[in-house]
Amino acid sequence: MSTKELLREALKLKPEDRFTLVEGLIRSLDEPDKKLDDIWAEEAEKRLKAYREGRLEGIPMEEIFKEE
Repeated sequence: MSTKELLREALKLKPEDRFTLVEGLIRSLDEPDKKLDDIWAEEAEKRLKAYREGRLEGIPMEEIFKEE
C-alpha cells in the first residue's frame, strides 16, 4: 500500500482513531536511536579529549548566550 493510499484510508477513521494513529506515529519518531546516540557520544569524547590536550578552545557560556 502506498503512502497516499494509507493516508486516504486513515482519513476514513473516526477522529479519535485518527488521533490515536497520529499520536503513535509521533511517539515512534521520538524513540531514541542507539546508533545515533553512539555517534554523538564518540564525537563528544573526541572533543573533550581535544579540549583537554589544548587542541580545541572553549567558548565562555556568557558569549554563547549573549543577546545581540
